[in-house]
Amino acid sequence: MDIKAKLVDELGLNRIITRMAHEIIERNKGSKNIVLLGMRTRGEFLAQRIHAKIEEIEGVKTQLGILDVTLYRDDFRTRLKQPTVSVSNITFDITDKDVILIDDVLYTGRTIRAALCAIMEFGRPATIQLCVLVDRGHRELPIKADYIGKNVPTSINEEVKVKLKEFDDEDAINLIETKQNQE
Repeated sequence: MDIKAKLVDELGLNRIITRMAHEIIERNKGSKNIVLLGMRTRGEFLAQRIHAKIEEIEGVKTQLGILDVTLYRDDFRTRLKQPTVSVSNITFDITDKDVILIDDVLYTGRTIRAALCAIMEFGRPATIQLCVLVDRGHRELPIKADYIGKNVPTSINEEVKVKLKEFDDEDAINLIETKQNQE
């Protein structure tokens, strides 16, 4: 895989996170009823950053949880040969809350479908709103994000790779050229 373009650097990523935090606060008329759920792995770190930014802006601490959807995926047995299953960490009631589900890249929508199923195991929220750092298109399911950091239309031979310091020692969003099998 070759890096085709660096779409966002560290400074740009910080700006995106600040903007998304403001959008979440504005749409929900404050942070009183919201809870944030970050999807493992990079969504978890994005959620932590957005959580800190909302706290900085509002002066109020919101609840933050981590959601692992591995066992809810529809390709669990076919695509993932040796899946790494982690534990969701949601230690609060989400019933009647406005859940902000946070992930790094929205692609086919299948991971988000799995997340919706997983969330319902923890209660019945008032709303579930989707916040993604990058929407790259190519949806297979009718899933749409409420908050989008960056729209990056991609071809079938491209991928978007998000790098976060907490996991990758670097903050960046890169467009990657992938090699397709040619027969």
